[in-house]
Amino acid sequence: MKKNKPKYRQIIDAAVTVIAENGYHQAQVSKIAKQAGVADGTIYLYFKNKEDILISLFQDKMGYFVEKIEEEIAGKEKATEKLLTLIENHFKILSDDPHLAIVTQLELRQSNKDLRLKINEVLKGYLKVVDKILIEGKENGEFSSTLDVRLARQMIFGTIDETVTTWVMNGQKYDLTALSKKVHELLIHGCGGFRSKG
Repeated sequence: MKKNKPKYRQIIDAAVTVIAENGYHQAQVSKIAKQAGVADGTIYLYFKNKEDILISLFQDKMGYFVEKIEEEIAGKEKATEKLLTLIENHFKILSDDPHLAIVTQLELRQSNKDLRLKINEVLKGYLKVVDKILIEGKENGEFSSTLDVRLARQMIFGTIDETVTTWVMNGQKYDLTALSKKVHELLIHGCGGFRSKG
């Protein structure tokens, strides 16, 4: 498996740095090769082209994301706790790696339709974790029995994603992880203006 070879990892990590610092369109394969300390030709032993590097990078990092989050929520009993853990981990992973945050929030948003479809495909694993938490919460009575899982998942992912994007756009100047509880509270309770009676 190519993915287990050290050079694959070197190239992926180099690509994160080069794409974050130069932008996807200015990130030439030669720059990635130089950052990785490999010959230009070596990159093509592992990847078809620059787009393939971007997709592989996202697959790789998203795979780690999902693995880490599933590991962390495994010990939690309540769905609400699992959701908080998911938010905390999402924020922590990206604040620990500012270059990766720039790549996921800005550079992955390419207008190329084919690229977008591939990225959405990779996201499915993450969204399944959110679905599992929501379904569990519905079943054990923590969440409303009429909760629309698909819509709730879109809101949760959209909120987490936009919170990270705003942090990146503001130069990553404040503590992103410190927002976890507030984001969690808003997602669980909404704005609290229309509580049902009784």
